[in-house]
Amino acid sequence: MREVLVDGSVDELRKAVADALDGGTAVLPLAPGSTGLRDAMAPEQPVEPGTAVIIATSGSTGEPKGVLLSADALRASALATHQRLGGPGHWLLATPAQYIGGLQVIVRSLLAGTTCAALPPGHFDGELFASAAAAVLAEDGPRYTALVPTQLTRILDGGGRGLDAARAFDAIIIGAAATSAALRERALDAGVRIVPAYGMSETASGCVYDGVPLDGVEVRIGTDDRVLIAGPVLTHGYRLRPDLTAEALVDGWFRTGDRGRLVDGRLEVLGRLDDVINTGGVKVPAAAVERALGAVAGVREACVVGLPDAEWGQVVAAAVVAEEPVAEADLRAAVRAEVGAPAVPKRFAFVDALPLRGPGKVDRAAVVSHVFATLG
Repeated sequence: MREVLVDGSVDELRKAVADALDGGTAVLPLAPGSTGLRDAMAPEQPVEPGTAVIIATSGSTGEPKGVLLSADALRASALATHQRLGGPGHWLLATPAQYIGGLQVIVRSLLAGTTCAALPPGHFDGELFASAAAAVLAEDGPRYTALVPTQLTRILDGGGRGLDAARAFDAIIIGAAATSAALRERALDAGVRIVPAYGMSETASGCVYDGVPLDGVEVRIGTDDRVLIAGPVLTHGYRLRPDLTAEALVDGWFRTGDRGRLVDGRLEVLGRLDDVINTGGVKVPAAAVERALGAVAGVREACVVGLPDAEWGQVVAAAVVAEEPVAEADLRAAVRAEVGAPAVPKRFAFVDALPLRGPGKVDRAAVVSHVFATLG
């Protein structure tokens, strides 16, 4: 395999991915300093047949694993994305390319034969976004980028050049984490055209756009409300882990770790299967509580977790990022009305920001071990 460090320049990675798509050496994109993930991929051992890219990830469990993606899967995802958005276009890479969302920006631009500019790694704000976007926005034809909700929030908060640049894109895919109703409304009011996407490394990036599967992708709901996905975008397994592969891929369907439902053919993701809190024998879905809290005026973000409790087994606890002072009583009332009394958080923590892992994903383990542990 060919290891490529993702250090802000897309040139080397773009060339390596182009070669891999044409049948060349499989690519392992890595952030500088990712020694543990790199070693877990065992680069000295032969690569599984049919692999073009390996996405090294610790996933939601913290266990390192490598998602194997073929050239066909990467192409299928990129082509279906362009078809859904309005045709091949020029792209701004605004998220780390060692993750599938960023890597697919490179794949899309390669297949379209168009511009791919990139933000420098590290700090993100609207001014930096506008400067990096200038080369893409100067091109004719559709202009696209992909962001995580945190980045979009910073652009909307900052206004100015960053917001002007965001408005100029024909579409901005929002992925990696759920897009709240409040953030959708803010983007709409600001004239920013966003497309919330659902997907993961195992589906070669977003495979459901605004609730509707991409062409060729099938979604169904299995037992325990598990979201199941089939189609040409799927991984063919995990690096050196046939056990995980057999568990995740069954009869051509990928078994996600998410709960969902189909409403008039549109997928609604209800949260992670392992984010259900058992409090006093009642199962409370954390995502439902988060949605209720996020609908309260002044709340920007919320993360709901279960904390150990001698009496209840677990108690519901909420870490809240608020734009303005919010009364706990109002938060409790909103959850009681929307989800029910057992779901009302017994503990609140008001924080400036939620801890993250990867591009825009809330680190729930850190919320438990740091936010609430610090409060005692």
